[in-house]
Amino acid sequence: MSTATTSGTVLHTGEDIGAWQTIRRGVRHSPELVEGIWVTLMLAVLASVGQIVVPVAVQQTIDRGLQAEQGPDVGFTALMATLAGVGLLVTSWASYKMTARLFDTSERGLATLRVKAFRHVHDLPMLTQNTERRGALVSRVTSDVDQVSQFLVFGGLLAVVSVGQILIATIVMVVYSWQLALVVWICFAPLFASLRFFQRKLSAAYGTVRRQVGVLLSAVSEPVVGAAVVRSYAIEDRTQERIDTAIDAHKAASTRAQGFTAFSFSLGGISAGLANAGVLIVGIWLGHGRLWGSDEGSITAGEVLAFAFLVTLFVGPVQMGTQILTDAQNAIAGWRRVIGILDTPADLVDPGAAGVRLPHRPVDVVFEDVVFAYPGGRPVLRDIDLSIPAGRRVAVVGETGSGKSTLAKLLTRLMDPSRGRVLIDGTDLREISEESLRARVVLVPQEGFLFDDTVAANARYGRLDATDAEISAAADALGLGDWLGGLPDGLATQVGQRGESLSAGERQLVALLRAQLADPDLLVLDEATSAVDPALEVRIGRALERLMSGRTSVTIAHRLSTAEAADEVIVVDVGRIVQQGPHAVLASEPDSTYGRLYRSWVAQQGAPIIDP
Repeated sequence: MSTATTSGTVLHTGEDIGAWQTIRRGVRHSPELVEGIWVTLMLAVLASVGQIVVPVAVQQTIDRGLQAEQGPDVGFTALMATLAGVGLLVTSWASYKMTARLFDTSERGLATLRVKAFRHVHDLPMLTQNTERRGALVSRVTSDVDQVSQFLVFGGLLAVVSVGQILIATIVMVVYSWQLALVVWICFAPLFASLRFFQRKLSAAYGTVRRQVGVLLSAVSEPVVGAAVVRSYAIEDRTQERIDTAIDAHKAASTRAQGFTAFSFSLGGISAGLANAGVLIVGIWLGHGRLWGSDEGSITAGEVLAFAFLVTLFVGPVQMGTQILTDAQNAIAGWRRVIGILDTPADLVDPGAAGVRLPHRPVDVVFEDVVFAYPGGRPVLRDIDLSIPAGRRVAVVGETGSGKSTLAKLLTRLMDPSRGRVLIDGTDLREISEESLRARVVLVPQEGFLFDDTVAANARYGRLDATDAEISAAADALGLGDWLGGLPDGLATQVGQRGESLSAGERQLVALLRAQLADPDLLVLDEATSAVDPALEVRIGRALERLMSGRTSVTIAHRLSTAEAADEVIVVDVGRIVQQGPHAVLASEPDSTYGRLYRSWVAQQGAPIIDP
């Protein structure tokens, strides 16, 4: 099963993968899980065998120590007690070593899985990320992996020990009395026969639970991020209603899943009660003759008492098995969702070391017969043929929805064209290594996103090895030295979550500082226009002027001043380039698309239209 996005990329849910196939594929993604598995299994066997030491010691002590023909044998009794103590010590040591190894291999293996899943999320196309609930993506690499971790460390440990304990207890029970062993297995037969049924039900139920966790995370996280909008429009009640709906859906899914668990656990309890009663009744009947001084009995008092211990060793793991089954289905459901991410193809394939590396110099850009469309939709861009010489400043203008932002995303290879090629210095973007492309081509978005750290740390995303002195020099080169010095702690100023401690304009200044440190050859800018006071607007304009100096730049222009300052203006309308040329030439055609945009800009500024 999979979820199709509007971009045509399919985000797999992984629900079409069987349980054993899920485990096998999970192990392939995390090979650390099976490192030294045979040593761990040997320790598990040793821990399981050690569980029967006490029942056997009790039987031997009663039958050969306390009821010896010559009277109680104190030496033999002491020997049995000593052997039981040694057995318990060995069992405890084996359990400890096995648990430690399971912890180590599980956490290392799942750390690898988490890193792979998180890295692959970033390899997915931007449109796939934007159309999938962020909470659902986060839950796949956090809570879903946590469920797998909890099962492997605890449930996996119990499963290994429990299976071994059941097998060994059964063997010893058969040695003592095959009749009583048969009684125990008959009592548990209905539970064992129904395990497959409960496995299917639990698998489906916990698959729903894991999906609802993602929905719940989305419902909770979005209002937290958009708290200002929630308060501004007084939609707290509506927001709470949405959260309550998600919580109720999660509660219903969890309640249904736990209902199956409770029923199977109850069935285990009934089976355990019947087994204990059956062993007691049949054991007395079998041993009746010998217990009353006759030779007709077929089981001794010590064997009956030992059998009671063995039944406990048998019943405990079986009852625990219902909880293990629950944890297993919950974990497998989460494991499927993580594998589903890894199964989702990354549309933008990085050629890696085999890719072309761009030289460090101003580059030229060419669009050759480029078409871009979402599957099932009309083309967003059509028949785009464009050439931008190295070192030129180009402004791309157009109405909202005309396709200009899509042009910028193709140029920075956030998406690949449906047809045609985008070339930099004569090389198709798809043939350039990702590392080289990101070093030589930088996109400055309309709203500079900042991480919850210092100004310096955010600026270093442009160049991770930049020193504080180099960051300060970059700020001076952009004319931002005095602004930086005016911050409360300079470079060490904390910007807050999403940069909320800074104004929108200041966040944009940090984004420009980041771009300056990156020192790109091609600069693509989505012009910032929101919530910027006039003083900062002037400062941003001057910083942009210095940043673009000596570089090829393409700016998605929203303001007349940007278009006027460009060497060339490209006009996009309904997915096509309809005009191209200097501002003065294009503005002189009043009935053209650019002419109408020009009049609209001038009207917004309240200034008379000047004949260019």
